[in-house]
Amino acid sequence: MKIYLNGKFVDEKDAKVSVFDHGLLYGDGVFEGIRAYDGVVFMLKEHIDRLYDSAKSLCIDIPLTKEEMIDVVLETLRVNNLRDAYIRLVVTRGVGDLGLDPRKCGKPTIFCIAIPMPPLLGEEGIRVITVSVRRLPVDVLNPAVKSLNYLNSVLAKIQANYAGVDEAFLLDDKGFVVEGTGDNIFIVKNGVLKTPPVYQSILKGITRDVVIKLAKESGAPIIVALNKMDKETAQPDMVKGQMAEHGINPVDWGGDIEFIPVSAKSGMGIDDLLENILLTAEVLELRANENVKAKAAVVESSLEKGRGPVATVIVQNGTLKVGDYVEIAGYSGTVFEIQIFNTILTTPDNKKIIIPKLPNSQQRASAL
Repeated sequence: MKIYLNGKFVDEKDAKVSVFDHGLLYGDGVFEGIRAYDGVVFMLKEHIDRLYDSAKSLCIDIPLTKEEMIDVVLETLRVNNLRDAYIRLVVTRGVGDLGLDPRKCGKPTIFCIAIPMPPLLGEEGIRVITVSVRRLPVDVLNPAVKSLNYLNSVLAKIQANYAGVDEAFLLDDKGFVVEGTGDNIFIVKNGVLKTPPVYQSILKGITRDVVIKLAKESGAPIIVALNKMDKETAQPDMVKGQMAEHGINPVDWGGDIEFIPVSAKSGMGIDDLLENILLTAEVLELRANENVKAKAAVVESSLEKGRGPVATVIVQNGTLKVGDYVEIAGYSGTVFEIQIFNTILTTPDNKKIIIPKLPNSQQRASAL
């Protein structure tokens, strides 16, 4: 293996940095993790832009131009004859003394490593836990800087290892899910793609940006819920600007995407959000697939005299009919009776929101 180190390629055994390098001593530096697939480097320009933005935030003056750094990455792949690879590009503060003062450091240390790597997960999926380690607040350490200080993620990974699982999800200081140890998070729930916002202690991931762009291009309806808008530090215009970079333009900026300020804590904006979701579903005639077995969430259950076990459920997909065989938490039985009710939601401030049952709802599940 050949490794790029400060202007030349050296054998792996000769790729050495000083013990006085501040990247080693203090995690004082930045890096990018980049993938190459079949000889094509994924979003290379965007990775290099982020590397230089991170370095600028730390006042590290990289002695190469962006074009020269791109050549470093490509040449590292060429000399190692790699087409499917993981590339680690690192820039440290450089060699200094044992003090923290960055002025004592010389020029930055730059190295680039490329190793063969197939797709990470394939189609098998992974096991994940939520850990007690919290992501640092944005006013403690800016998550936009992809620095060498990954101790927060290392501690979370240790908990995942003890639990015998593949990855850990971290929460922020308010208890909201933010990201994995080294990855952004998306979920698809009831046909809706969701991801934490960038102001919520997460790295503005490049692959994350691509997923958002693909979702936009797919024509899928988009409604943006701006959460935590009850906080004095909320910056809705900043979020709108970041989303506009991906072509998701707010209605009040002349675009076609609704941005709804909400607060899960106070209930602010919940009525507007539900109204917009229902209106979008009605206009686009969104429905779940009725031609599959029903999948439902149990809200509550009880044992009623003369009726037996009774459960209140929300059908999320498929069709639930009298006579169907059902399994719930290891118990099984047959559906003898179905009653359809309006959906009543209670906000945190105890307001009741009634969502009327849809036509033919005895046979069909709403896409919501």
